[in-house]
Amino acid sequence: MGIRGELFSTKVSLQNRTYFFNVKENRLGDLYLNVVESKNRDTGGFERQSVVLFAEDLQEFLRGFDEALKVLEKAAREKRRNVSRPGPGHKDRPRTSDTEAAVREGGKRVLVKKKSATPPGDSPQAPPKRRSVRAIRPQE
Repeated sequence: MGIRGELFSTKVSLQNRTYFFNVKENRLGDLYLNVVESKNRDTGGFERQSVVLFAEDLQEFLRGFDEALKVLEKAAREKRRNVSRPGPGHKDRPRTSDTEAAVREGGKRVLVKKKSATPPGDSPQAPPKRRSVRAIRPQE
């Protein structure tokens, strides 16, 4: 048995977050899956979210997960189909550029203008980002 009862561990790294899938055994011998999402925070360090699923609950969880996945896939297909066929008034939609970004807010399309950068020569030195590393200690 590995650290803190770990039987298996794997990770999936994406652009701005990492998922860990850990199969563990607790002190009573119960097996469970621990799914952890880890994201970098803008202020440094990490934000972690965790879901624990016990072995006896996995089949029911997977039924619900599969149902939600089917709805998600169907909605994504419909969205792709609708994007490929522009609707009426598509010429009137705001265009985005380096200084503008179109954002959906409350179901409506909103145009957000980004502030321009500080003029050359006046740019203050930004302090380097600090990254903190947390040591993981085994549970006793």
